Amino acid sequence: SRTPPWHLWRRRALPTGSQPPPDHSSLSRLRWAVLLLFSSYSLCNAFQWIQYGSINNVFTRFYGVSAFAIDWLSMSYMLIYIPLLFPVAWLLDKRGLRLIALAGSALNAMGAWVKLGSLKPHLFPVTVLGQVICGLAQVFILGMPSRIASVWFGSQEVSTACSIAVFGNQLGIAVGFLVPPVLIPNVEDVEKLAYHISIMFFMTAGVASALFILVIIVFKEKPPNPPSRAQALIQSRPAAEYSYVQSILRLLRNANFLLLMVTYGLNVGCFYALSTLLNRMVIHHYPGEEVNAGRIGLTIILSGMAGALISGIWLDKTKTYKQTTLVVYIMSLVGMIVYTFTLSLDHLWVVFVTAGLLGFFMTGYLPLGFEFAAELTYPESEGTSSGLLNVSAQIFGIALTISQGQIMDRFGTKAGNLLLCSVLFLGTIMTAFIKADLRRQQANLENEQTVSKPPFNTCCAPAFSSGQHLTSPLSRKRGGFWGSSLLAFSNWM
Repeated sequence: SRTPPWHLWRRRALPTGSQPPPDHSSLSRLRWAVLLLFSSYSLCNAFQWIQYGSINNVFTRFYGVSAFAIDWLSMSYMLIYIPLLFPVAWLLDKRGLRLIALAGSALNAMGAWVKLGSLKPHLFPVTVLGQVICGLAQVFILGMPSRIASVWFGSQEVSTACSIAVFGNQLGIAVGFLVPPVLIPNVEDVEKLAYHISIMFFMTAGVASALFILVIIVFKEKPPNPPSRAQALIQSRPAAEYSYVQSILRLLRNANFLLLMVTYGLNVGCFYALSTLLNRMVIHHYPGEEVNAGRIGLTIILSGMAGALISGIWLDKTKTYKQTTLVVYIMSLVGMIVYTFTLSLDHLWVVFVTAGLLGFFMTGYLPLGFEFAAELTYPESEGTSSGLLNVSAQIFGIALTISQGQIMDRFGTKAGNLLLCSVLFLGTIMTAFIKADLRRQQANLENEQTVSKPPFNTCCAPAFSSGQHLTSPLSRKRGGFWGSSLLAFSNWM
């Protein structure tokens, strides 16, 4: 018979003869402050990702470079993440949340200050350097939501907490769509343009520095007591039993996780491409509408945040990870198709409506992927599984952004968006094949049953004659042919 992998892990975590860790799980009041602080500096970092792309045409003229060069300022985030995931995920496992939070917030502030040295048209390389530093900060941020949720929050609020942690990043993108077109008007005078750009850069650097100081003061490694039985099991595991390399290999042998990794990459890669190229799409059909292009991006993100929050609450209540993920994926495809065929109708209000529908599901999918991965891969580190999901997203994001940009230049925006539709269709089909192997939920249920089971008292045990057998209702039900078949089937599953 085959024993489920989570069961093997329980044997490793709990050697023969040992008992499950005592139920000292409790919720720390500090958890919401930690979550809010993380969301805030994640917001600042995401703002710096899209602040160039949301007014691509303005920065193209200011620095005298091509639109593709400005696109690369966004894609640099994706490119930097790929080789640095594994070192940072290893640090997260070995050194914990606080060090990673300090590094991410410090690099974010440093990159913002470097950009202040790029306020002349010939200093484009300096702004590239600042963006690269902010891209380094992103590596220390993207894999954190599910880890913070698991370490700090109880089993009944972990999905909601993960959604809120992702919120920060999404809200930063929303602000990045809204604020730059307002702060930096498309004026002809280069000196005035540099002045407006400096205002945005100074504000960003000030906020990033304040958040770094708050991280130093407020952000703690973990609460005094584990918030859930699943987290208590992980913390009770001896350090010698955990191998980072073996953890990655186990994840890469997990067929369900591999399917999720690809489908997550396809969906989020489409979102990255859409966000990076949105300004070019809208300006192509509605010239002079830079501000409304930013507002359309804002609509996508805000509706997606609502979708993410609703999805997180729904998951905490129902635990229907597979069904919810598949429905959201299908609706992302539907939203993309509707957006594609309404963008060129010359009615801007229609674009706002269809973009909101698309964002509600496509952006709302992000925390779903993190939480589904945490369920499929328990008790592996959430930082490692989230990191692999993000690597997939960055790879597909770069490929789809370049491909869609080239298709748009040659065949128009509709052809470029049809590429994203076909990619989402493929992702929907693959999502349908993922099995709902919810290991974290199973671990919580098993330990609840273990802790709630009364101890066996020999003095009160009933006496049995030599011809009697001590059997449970379940073992009696498994007697005979049908019982043996049921037992074999349950072990195989």
